[in-house]
Amino acid sequence: MYHPNIRILRDLKKRKAVMNDEIARRAYLYVARNTTLPAQVRYQAQLQLNSFPSMTRPSTVKNRCIETGRGRAIIGEFGLCRYRLRLKALEGDIPGVHKASW
Repeated sequence: MYHPNIRILRDLKKRKAVMNDEIARRAYLYVARNTTLPAQVRYQAQLQLNSFPSMTRPSTVKNRCIETGRGRAIIGEFGLCRYRLRLKALEGDIPGVHKASW
């Protein structure tokens, strides 16, 4: 069994923050980019967007391996990095996945 490292915990914290403020951020973003509205209203919406913590931006969320915390070569379907996915496939922990050979 694995113990989550700080990268995984930080990623979970970011995902939760993004999820909590997603609706409000999208509403302000819509108002700020709507050119048919008066400039003052759009400016106020942009100020509100800037007041959100930077952790609530969707672009801060990065896919990471749920076991190792590795940030590269993540297979999205499983949430694992290629190395950990291969090990689990060899052990038979993932049904329907096996090591390729040709």
